[in-house]
Amino acid sequence: MPKKIGSLILYSIDDLHEKLGVSKLTLRSYLRTGRIRGRKLGVSWYVTQESLQDYFNAPERRRKDVEKLNKSNAHNYRYIIQGINDLVSETEECETRSDVIELLQRQAILSLFQVKIIERNSRKVIQVLKARDFIEQHGAKKDS
Repeated sequence: MPKKIGSLILYSIDDLHEKLGVSKLTLRSYLRTGRIRGRKLGVSWYVTQESLQDYFNAPERRRKDVEKLNKSNAHNYRYIIQGINDLVSETEECETRSDVIELLQRQAILSLFQVKIIERNSRKVIQVLKARDFIEQHGAKKDS
């Protein structure tokens, strides 16, 4: 049962597991990686209603981010492909999305990689995507 503190409603891992039918292990992973925003109080994670709404609205936000990225001059970006755990320590830099796609398609285990999209001038990280998500969002597009 969610905890209510004033107008704030906090959902625990157990609450989310019961209501959403998602494993507790998956929920903890989402919280650790920031896919769902939450706070750890003591040994327990808690998520607000607003964080849940953000999570479920994320595909719309990602789509808008991709559209914004595609509208801008893609040559203003560079792409860093890197392993996300101890099994894969390699890092590659690519100039174009098609180079990224080509490199990712040669990988045996796609889930071990992520792609950072970095603005060339400011060196600001614009977006970090799992390799599979990058291919899904940018794979069908012409080179930029």
